[in-house]
Amino acid sequence: MIVASWICLASPVAAALAITLLGHRLTRRGAGYLASASVLVAFLGALVAFIGLLGESPDARSHISMGWEWLTAGNFHVGFSILLDPVSVFMMLIVSGVGFLIVAYSVGYMDGDDEERRYFAYMALFVFSMLLLVQSGNLLILLAGWGLVGLSSYLLIGFWHERPSAIAAAKKAFIVNAFGDATFAIALFLLIQHTGTLDFGLAATRAEGLSSIVVNLVALGLLGGAVAKSAQLPLQTWLPDAMEGPTPVSALIHAATMVTAGVFLIVRTHAFFELAPVVQDLAAGLGAATILLAGLVALVQTDIKRVIAYSTMSQIGYMFLAVGVGAYANGMFHLMTHAFFKALLFMAAGIVIHSLMAEQDMRKMGGLRKYMPLTYIGFLAGALALVGIPPFSGFFSKDSILAASLAEGSYGAVLWVVGVAGAVLTGIYTFRMLFMVWGGEPSAFVREHFHALKKDVVGISMGWTVAILAVLATFGGWIQFAPFWTPISEWIDPVAPSLVDASGWQEAVSSLCGVAAGAFGIWIAWSLYSRRSMEVPRYAAVQNVLEHKFYFDELYDVVFYKPAVALSHGLAWLIEAPLLRSVGQFAGAVRYLGRDTSRIQTGLVRLYALAIAAGVAVMAIVFVALR
Repeated sequence: MIVASWICLASPVAAALAITLLGHRLTRRGAGYLASASVLVAFLGALVAFIGLLGESPDARSHISMGWEWLTAGNFHVGFSILLDPVSVFMMLIVSGVGFLIVAYSVGYMDGDDEERRYFAYMALFVFSMLLLVQSGNLLILLAGWGLVGLSSYLLIGFWHERPSAIAAAKKAFIVNAFGDATFAIALFLLIQHTGTLDFGLAATRAEGLSSIVVNLVALGLLGGAVAKSAQLPLQTWLPDAMEGPTPVSALIHAATMVTAGVFLIVRTHAFFELAPVVQDLAAGLGAATILLAGLVALVQTDIKRVIAYSTMSQIGYMFLAVGVGAYANGMFHLMTHAFFKALLFMAAGIVIHSLMAEQDMRKMGGLRKYMPLTYIGFLAGALALVGIPPFSGFFSKDSILAASLAEGSYGAVLWVVGVAGAVLTGIYTFRMLFMVWGGEPSAFVREHFHALKKDVVGISMGWTVAILAVLATFGGWIQFAPFWTPISEWIDPVAPSLVDASGWQEAVSSLCGVAAGAFGIWIAWSLYSRRSMEVPRYAAVQNVLEHKFYFDELYDVVFYKPAVALSHGLAWLIEAPLLRSVGQFAGAVRYLGRDTSRIQTGLVRLYALAIAAGVAVMAIVFVALR
């Protein structure tokens, strides 16, 4: 079981190193197969670990395996260790399982790209980084995985580095996440100072005796890291721009891995948040606010990938709402179903983009259902799961979050209302996208540019992976149906016990209202967008605000970017230019002196002897004079 966990962690990084070192000796297709095989091995390792834990009693399902002692400073010790428990195994299965499907899909999607080897090396590195994060045995290893995930995402988002927009998006994602990394690191510094350890359990136990100020600062630092990585308010601006990467990268980052890391962090460190209830409430509030903001902005997006990206922000908002009220298992359950239907939507959209010569503007699409009926069925399954229509997976997980918030009290009731409103928005923007892309008659652009996928490895590798995800998005939610059967809650609760317990009527009311809200949103989308020629009412002021994403980018540009640029220019003018100018003048003088001195290097021995004699004479005169 422990060996399987190490294999799960080592397999992707071994593939990344092999692809890098073999270079052109490995074919481009071979690199894809090697990366896919390595992630499949990781999934099998996670599956063995899961079966091993399943055979143990709930109280005994926690194992630490030490690789080596990494850091020692006085009484402070940190080892390179992995933690095997229900939460880590749950994440290992999702990351490696969905990750394998996405990497295998990439074999077809990236076929013919000149940099396929580099792409698959990056993908394997990303999977390793995420597995290191979720398997980390202490907070320092978690921070290391956290940073590697940020680095890997930077490399993947900017993969097509010949595009200035891709480079700008990669830098933006890296910088915004670096802010969260900094707050995370500060929280660890505080824990080292006040508890002397970064072990999960021991640090949480010692934190109980700390002042409320220190505990709140630690929780805020952890929340900052979670908010940045999961693209929640106010650090959400990087996620839509991350669409500059290849579509499988969008699926990997936005489905089961990077953006869910913040949710995992809160669950893993729940003890610190429970000691700081105000910060935990803040996490729920930020999630609720993100649900509304992302849902509203998604209403006006015209890029198919950006609509799905904003839906990711909204769905992560539901997860934050869940863990913010203490419904950890419910949040993790939605994390799992979201991985299924969001990866499905991105990958089905990738087939559309692939078939339309890389076009992503939904206004140029339409009528694709006639050309791609199977892909349409998969996309429809993902859309219904996203909206939360039974019996699709999103219904079971999202409605359980609504029920948990309703059980929280007055604050939870406010969150519940926001969650229901978010379900209406989800129905509108999801089926707006579906009707614009698939409905009606084929547009002139589609008739001119559509080409069917080849029936070789390209079409096959992209098709079977989407088919598996369609099945999971349809039936994956049946694994838990509260209050009748709750295996996920029973699996997670020994590690992160839920703080709320929804009653039967709260479950029923939430399910009824959640489905009704989603259906109402679908009806609105059908009324406005099912006939593409119909004029949709527009309100210029509202449209402007939504198209500018509530002006967050402009605000940060004014508050952070422009002052930083002005400061750098000022420092260059006041300090750098004068200093470098004087240094340059000094260097010029030395250069001229050296050039003039070189003229006396004639190579004549008699001149050198004369120079030595003259030097000795001068020294003798100085010596006599000083006496």
